[in-house]
Amino acid sequence: MDIFRLIQDIKRHLKLSFDEVDRWFDKDKETLNFQPSNGGWTIQQILEHIYLTNFYLLILIEKGSKKAIRNYQNLDLNIEIKNYSFDQKKFEKVGEYGAFEWIRPEHMEPKGELNLNEIRSLISQQYDQCLDYLDLMKNGEGLLCKTTMTVNELGKINVYEYIYFLSLHAQRHVTQMKNNELETIKNLKK
Repeated sequence: MDIFRLIQDIKRHLKLSFDEVDRWFDKDKETLNFQPSNGGWTIQQILEHIYLTNFYLLILIEKGSKKAIRNYQNLDLNIEIKNYSFDQKKFEKVGEYGAFEWIRPEHMEPKGELNLNEIRSLISQQYDQCLDYLDLMKNGEGLLCKTTMTVNELGKINVYEYIYFLSLHAQRHVTQMKNNELETIKNLKK
């Protein structure tokens, strides 16, 4: 496995996902606050949810990266890299809106306590945090710690995969926001 390529691929995916999310902050108020007919979240609520989910995932990523760096002293990184293969197919469904039942914890549900500018700034900081962790573990150290991910039965995943998961989660909600926007446009034409 070319760990350096994996890290670059994750950085590229993060950039695309976060750039797409960021564009939604520039939408007009009507689009941002449109309540879809299915009773789902508004785009503003989705953006807050992305921030909240990132917040909690980054706690796990931080713990994992610290443990991975500590494990570097006791484990053979070269053997880990040699034996590692990234199963991208296992993760693909995470980025697809509606691909499976996803029951999120209550603490990841939007409460409307932050304004759009705050959410945008926080999500931008979260992007930088992800890049910092990837730079910190630039030689493959992220393989040296695995944590259980229950979503879609992913099982034990390493720190790089957690960061990729975070990026896929944002991508999933970009699709949801696009669906909201389409419904908004249809309603305006009526």
